[in-house]
Amino acid sequence: METGDGLLVRIVPAGPMKLKALAGLCTAARTHGNGTMEISARGNLQIRGLEPNTAPLLADRLVALGIDSGDGVPVLADPLPGDPSALIDANALATELRRVLAASRLVLAPKVSVIVDGGGRLHLDALTADIRVRAVSAADGPRLHVALGGDGATATPLGTVTPDEACDAVSCLLAVIAAHGPGARGADVLQSRGLAAFRNALQARIELEPPPPTRLPVAMVGTHSLEGDLYAVGIGLAFGHTQAHTLKALTEIARVHNALWAMPAPDRTLLLGPFQRTSVKTIRDEARRLDFAVVAADPRRRIVACPGAPSCGSGLIASRRLAAEIAEEAEFAGVGIALHVSGCAKGCAHPFPAPLTVIGTAKGAGLVRHSTARATPSHYVNEADVAAAVDAFSVCEPSDA
Repeated sequence: METGDGLLVRIVPAGPMKLKALAGLCTAARTHGNGTMEISARGNLQIRGLEPNTAPLLADRLVALGIDSGDGVPVLADPLPGDPSALIDANALATELRRVLAASRLVLAPKVSVIVDGGGRLHLDALTADIRVRAVSAADGPRLHVALGGDGATATPLGTVTPDEACDAVSCLLAVIAAHGPGARGADVLQSRGLAAFRNALQARIELEPPPPTRLPVAMVGTHSLEGDLYAVGIGLAFGHTQAHTLKALTEIARVHNALWAMPAPDRTLLLGPFQRTSVKTIRDEARRLDFAVVAADPRRRIVACPGAPSCGSGLIASRRLAAEIAEEAEFAGVGIALHVSGCAKGCAHPFPAPLTVIGTAKGAGLVRHSTARATPSHYVNEADVAAAVDAFSVCEPSDA
């Protein structure tokens, strides 16, 4: 993908990475890119600043490090290895599903995706997908509830299948989408053809059952218990990005404390583990020293900011720099996203409404309440005055600190 600072490589995690491999990837990001690494809202790992002649070198390095770049239909699975609350091994099922889909050679829209949710604590309800399967308890063992389009609350339920039938069922559903053209999405087909087209494709595999109950939102950042009195630590990347040397330093600290893996996770988070209880505080303290977010209440977690200028060719304001300035003085009320700083009107980082959105425009920084970056701003200010304008809009209050 081409951006303002060169090419961007996106890696869809196919499971936890060995820490040695992640350290090697950090080195490669500096050698072949500009050293900026990101984790997206969907948990994808991204490397920026590559050139046409260095991108193939990075691809070769990924192979040498044993990192699956996630080519093909994106299949997202539970981000927490060893989650004792999971009903199935979602990563194992996702791995098999990727193999089945690669063999099927279906031609699908680039953004078509599948979610495999093992029913564990760090669920994926906040993410949208064309097809989502979620493990649920049943009298004869776990089954997988299948739904189409939307997130965990808005997807249209189909019913349940057994774990053994899941890969075939998902492949059949994707074939229905593919039959409507290379640009079709699950929600589009559902709207035009209804549920019947999908249920007919599954035939006897699907059992009509009510959807599972909705779940409370989860915080990926924080400490999470694993099996055997071990723990994972979720570290937040400020506005989804860091420098390769900083991430490598964190990786090396985790290795000293006998951690084995790292897993990019949704909400711009990196999960590291497993740790003994005695190591958790040290890891959090070291991550804080390296300017990572270690608590969900960190003000930077309430702000979404795209790369903006100069990293993005479309960016008209320095989104992340402005977001950092605002976060230093901000105290946000409530929960969830409080502010979206978008380099342009596309709103790539957060296509949803926010209490306040700052938009880069030819007239300066535009401000919009309770809408998206595509809305027409009600006010315009100079880039230097954005922090004061945000305060004036009463989205945040100055901190006493």
